[in-house]
Amino acid sequence: MKKTVTLYDFLDDESLKDNFSYHGRIALFEYLEQMEEDSGYEMEYDPIAIRCDFTEYKNLEEIKSEYNSIKSMDDLYDNTYVIEFEEGIIIQRF
Repeated sequence: MKKTVTLYDFLDDESLKDNFSYHGRIALFEYLEQMEEDSGYEMEYDPIAIRCDFTEYKNLEEIKSEYNSIKSMDDLYDNTYVIEFEEGIIIQRF
């Protein structure tokens, strides 16, 4: 049994609101939808797993303070999935 999740459902999910900004949730939803489309694989919606797998940052400097191996955006793209949007950056934890 699967449920179709709309952008509104994703934006309204309380478990995501604490970890991602409004614009971050939009960017993350679009990214996950694109992943589904590209892979042809329908993902199961698990907001807890999403919270555990992805982190939102305001900028590269904030990421660099948490990951010593990251010196540039190129380093970041070489190590993980990156979602850039106007207000910040979301990465898959590594």
